[in-house]
Amino acid sequence: MDIATATMLLVGAIFALLVTGLPLAFVTGLVALGYTFGWFGPMALPLVTSRVYGFITEYSLVAVPMFVLMASLLDRSGIAKDLFNAMRLMAGRLPGGVAIQTIVVAFFLAAMSGIIGGEIVLLGILALPQMLRLGYDKHIAIGVVCAGGSLGTMMPPSIVLIIYGLIANQSIADLFTAAITPAIVLMASYILYVLIRCLRNPALGPVMPEEERRASFQSKGELIKAVGVPAMIAGLVLGSIYGGVASVTEAAAMGSFGVLVAVMLRGEFSITLMQRALSQTMNTCGMIIWIGIGAAALVGVYNLMGGNRFVSSMILGLDIPPLAIIMVMMAILLLLGLFLDWIGIAMLTLPIFVPIIIQLGYDPVWFGVLFAVNMQVSFLSPPFGPAAFYLKGVAPEGISLKDIFVSLLPFIAIQLCVLALLLLWPQLSLWLV
Repeated sequence: MDIATATMLLVGAIFALLVTGLPLAFVTGLVALGYTFGWFGPMALPLVTSRVYGFITEYSLVAVPMFVLMASLLDRSGIAKDLFNAMRLMAGRLPGGVAIQTIVVAFFLAAMSGIIGGEIVLLGILALPQMLRLGYDKHIAIGVVCAGGSLGTMMPPSIVLIIYGLIANQSIADLFTAAITPAIVLMASYILYVLIRCLRNPALGPVMPEEERRASFQSKGELIKAVGVPAMIAGLVLGSIYGGVASVTEAAAMGSFGVLVAVMLRGEFSITLMQRALSQTMNTCGMIIWIGIGAAALVGVYNLMGGNRFVSSMILGLDIPPLAIIMVMMAILLLLGLFLDWIGIAMLTLPIFVPIIIQLGYDPVWFGVLFAVNMQVSFLSPPFGPAAFYLKGVAPEGISLKDIFVSLLPFIAIQLCVLALLLLWPQLSLWLV
């Protein structure tokens, strides 16, 4: 069998097994074993185990459970709730102010943890009912919760960028630095969209009553504490990385410790809280690791078959400009994002795409930012956009999946515009690196 036929059969086998409902980790693992024995024979099993061992012994992977634990503790403490209430005072009398406040709070939460699902659930509980009660258009309210909650794919310390750095063998600190400006541009684009729509039609985002806006905090001290604690945690993590004090892994541990101390000082710590946070951390990291193991085995076997050389020669053989090749890659990632989890997409595509990027003379750090934006689109895109299902689990009655996906379409368009801007203007992300 030639490599072209084997590639088509491999892709077909993956999608056929996914249709049966098997988890992606098992699908990629089974296909990897099948191709190992079928292509190399029964004595080739060490080829798979060596790839798996190389993946799970990456030191930087230790940062992932630390950041997940940070997010789990934030979800279960009142830190995020107090931050959201404090931001009411900054929303002012502006139409759409609560929606803008929600986006800013989502940005802060992303800067503290880099986890997406927990942010969407938290904002769905805190912000969505409040916006609906105030008479906000439900599509704007739903859209800002999901789109704002998905900022964690880009804003450091993003788990997506950490995994990209591991696979592409790039500096995670450089990736974090490059992602800051695009993340701010994306947040500002969301705010601008909400502001324009609500200024043109104030009925879409009514102003919060003055007495309610000032009812949350009785003193300036409470307000400063509500905003200061999250700012200190974000500063502890990002400041230690950019200041050269700690590596990403060490900064993740410092951040987790900082959140834990803050929870204790607030009097919210309990054995039950810690047990639930650790349980969520284990479940989330278990999913990431298992998908990574399966995909690492599959990519390793496929590369040994010569698949990476086949795909590389096929893409580079296209009679189109280099930028058009990047656009083809983006289209492939967008298509895969409709059906697969971002971890699987990263493990399956990046070992092939990144060497091509380098061969074309582009900066792999820039491509990492493009990948992060692309994965943010995948979090919102139907039919399997995870953000929609996270929100559906906590949304008030009467909010259907159709309502959620319709609400996300303008924000997907904004993400694609930012992606195009980064494609045409790489320095937007690289000027700080």
